[in-house]
Amino acid sequence: MTIARANHDSGAAGPDRSAALVAALAQIQLSGAIFLRGEYTESWAYESLPSKDAAAVLAPEAVRIVLFHVVVSGSCWVEAGSHKVWAHDGDVIVLPYNDQHRMGGHEAAELVPITQLVDPPPWTEMPHIVHGLGGARSEVVCGYLTCDDRLFDPHMGVFPPVFVVTPPEGPVRSWIRASSDLVLQQTSQVTDDRLAAPTDIPQLLLREVLKLHLANAPAADTGWLAALHDPVVAPALAAIHGDPARKWAIADLAREATVSSTVLDERFRTVLGLAPIRYLTGWRMHVAEDLLRSTTLPVTAIARRVGYESEEAFSRAFKRDHGAAPSVWRVAR
Repeated sequence: MTIARANHDSGAAGPDRSAALVAALAQIQLSGAIFLRGEYTESWAYESLPSKDAAAVLAPEAVRIVLFHVVVSGSCWVEAGSHKVWAHDGDVIVLPYNDQHRMGGHEAAELVPITQLVDPPPWTEMPHIVHGLGGARSEVVCGYLTCDDRLFDPHMGVFPPVFVVTPPEGPVRSWIRASSDLVLQQTSQVTDDRLAAPTDIPQLLLREVLKLHLANAPAADTGWLAALHDPVVAPALAAIHGDPARKWAIADLAREATVSSTVLDERFRTVLGLAPIRYLTGWRMHVAEDLLRSTTLPVTAIARRVGYESEEAFSRAFKRDHGAAPSVWRVAR
């Protein structure tokens, strides 16, 4: 069975936006490591630990944990809740809220709990899963980072529960692959129950991946990340991100922020450079892009998820924003 590669979040943004994102992401404090290597052969599938259990194993003192998987070779699907994506060699899978997830290959397989594949800590060496029935092979390197920034607050809804970034061909893609290999080589045992692994490389890797993913977010170059921390704008953003399908009016958003409509409008224009309803439209298009790229949902279902009662109305709005109808844009991607 052949699965066509989707572009996912491929390619970087223009110089100005990219520079702004690099500067903003540099302020976010991250800490973590690569902690697992998996070799899977068709057919195979597993389910991760529940979120709380994974946090207790990886970083019990952390406020928030971000999981990521680098697909070194082969391909696989990852599913968190009802959100399912495919990833291929060179792609990076991100689970920004440490959601329990499932992962598998092309062929149908029994879902195995990861506790059957990995011994419990403490580990005397980096866990190495070898799992499957001996068919086509996929290799995945897994890591985590901790961060208390509101960018990763699930209530803000900045990200889908799982997304895939496809680095563009060239230095970035090669660097991600080489960095994963380097971390695996440099991980070593320092005591009977503790491993030491480079932490700076996973931080750089995730920053680059987030830059690629966020490049198309509305107003990313005019303070979008800063808006997540603004006491007036942030509650309204959380409301929009949490339920983009709702028929939001500026008065509704103002109530979420406990300010007047005038104050909210002024603050949005100051921080983000655009009005709240214009931001809402931009965010709906951002969510629609992600759903068109990474899922097989029909256009009608995507239209409903982003607040349009009819496919026709959604298609008109999408074409105004992207220059092509959703179905045409999806095929081109």
